[in-house]
Amino acid sequence: MTSETINAAASGTWKLGDLTVHRIGFGAMRLTGSAAFHHGTPSDRERSIAVLRRAIELGVNHIDTAAFYFSSLRSANELINNALAPYADDLVIATKVGPFRDYAGEWGASARPEDLRGHVEENLRQLGRDHLDVVYLRRMRQDSIAEHFGALAELRDAGLIRHLAVSDVEPRHLAEALAIAPVVSVQNKYGLDSPDPETDVLLRTCGEQGIAFVPFFAIAGKGGALGPSGTTDDVVLDVARAHDATPAQVRLAWTLHQGPHVLAIPGTGNPDHLAENVAAGALRLTDDELTRLDALHARAQ
Repeated sequence: MTSETINAAASGTWKLGDLTVHRIGFGAMRLTGSAAFHHGTPSDRERSIAVLRRAIELGVNHIDTAAFYFSSLRSANELINNALAPYADDLVIATKVGPFRDYAGEWGASARPEDLRGHVEENLRQLGRDHLDVVYLRRMRQDSIAEHFGALAELRDAGLIRHLAVSDVEPRHLAEALAIAPVVSVQNKYGLDSPDPETDVLLRTCGEQGIAFVPFFAIAGKGGALGPSGTTDDVVLDVARAHDATPAQVRLAWTLHQGPHVLAIPGTGNPDHLAENVAAGALRLTDDELTRLDALHARAQ
C-alpha cells in the first residue's frame, strides 16, 4: 500500500456504545518520549503534533490517552489538545483514571473513589473538553472495583462522562462493573508474545457480550512501556516476508483477527511507524498463518 491509500477504515469498525470507531486507533503513550512515562528522552513537540494530525489524515478516529502520560517536557493530553482541537465530530478520545503521578513524575498512591472526580476533571481541563467520550477505570491491584466504578457511574450520570470502561481486570471484575453500569470496552495487556489464559477468557467474554476488547502492548509484548524487546520468532518473520510486511504489522494483524470486537491502539512518535501501523489494518492473514501464529501464542503460555 502507498501512503495515499493507507486508511484506518480498512480495519473495519466497531461501536463503543453509540460511538463508531475504526478498529485501528492510536495510543498516545509514546507521543511524549522515546519510551513511556519518565523513560527515555522527551519527544520533539512539533513532530508529535505532526504525528497526531497525520493519524487523523489516515482515518484514525479513536485515540487512547491519560493524564498520567507525560515525560519531563511533554504531556500527551496537551499535545492532543494543541494538535486536534477543535475536535472532529467523529473523533473518540478515551482516557484512563486511577493511577496517579505527581508533578515530578513519581507514581503516587492509587486513587480512592472520592479522588476520581479530580482525575476526570484534570483530563477534561488538559483536553479542553466539557465531557469525556470514554473513561477507563484502571484497576490498581484492588480486589474489588465496585466502589471505584460506582463513583465513575455517578460522574457519567452527571454528564462528565459519556461511556464507561475498565482496564487491567479479571473476568470477575467485569461482572462486578456490569452489575453497576454498562461497560463499552475492556483494556488489558495482551498480544501474540504476551499470552494470559485468563485474558483469553476475558477476550471471548467481551465478544459474547458485544463489548470491545482493546489490548495494550500488542506490539511491545514483554517489553511493555520500554518498547519491543527486539527479538522476533521465526514464525512471525516468515509470515511478515510472505506479505512484504513488518513483524509489528503481523502482530497487529493477528490481534485484529482475534475477533471483530478487538480494537488496536498502537502508539508511536514516528510518522513512518504510524503509517505502517495503520496499514496493518488491511493485512489479511491466511488460515494457515493464523494457525501457526495461534500455536506460537499458545506455546508462550
